[in-house]
Amino acid sequence: MHFKTLLATVLLLIGIAAAGVPGLEVKGPYSSIKRNKDGSYEEFSRPPDERTITKKLKSANHTLLTTTIYRLTKEGNPLTCDIFDGKGTRLFKSRYGYDKRTGLTYGKLLEEQMFDARVTRKKPGTDEEMPIRRFIYTYDARGNRNAPIAINLIPGKTAEEVFGAGPSGLQFDPFEGHPLPEKGTANPKGTRIGGK
Repeated sequence: MHFKTLLATVLLLIGIAAAGVPGLEVKGPYSSIKRNKDGSYEEFSRPPDERTITKKLKSANHTLLTTTIYRLTKEGNPLTCDIFDGKGTRLFKSRYGYDKRTGLTYGKLLEEQMFDARVTRKKPGTDEEMPIRRFIYTYDARGNRNAPIAINLIPGKTAEEVFGAGPSGLQFDPFEGHPLPEKGTANPKGTRIGGK
């Protein structure tokens, strides 16, 4: 085997092994691909300033299904995201709330709220925009994240029918393959989502 080919193979295997996420192939500091069991795949990219991440979900036959653009805090935590369909129509927008209190969960994700980007839904009797889906995150005594609690706010539909099964938030760092750092506060001047 030619030395350059061998070196490229070793680096590729190190990138896959270092990722620690099944199907994730890190191509460099600004791009990666995660292959899913159903044949679909997600292409991740980011600019050198590392303040946004773009995720393109493609089918097994390479058709663009969705594009998600995440805006990140300086610590690398998602702050907001926009989700577009394969034709570029903005479907949903999400925001993420982190714990500002000191203690075991400081800086950890507490809630994700998703809003319909095509139709503004208001809380009854108010001018406040209402999310159509929420994920509440809790942690065990060691600070490990439990499975999220999903709340669908569209009457007559299940969350899976409207959005698919999982949260819109990044569940891992697509360039290093480990869980997101969840450190610092997402917005030091902000308040917790959904409460005091």
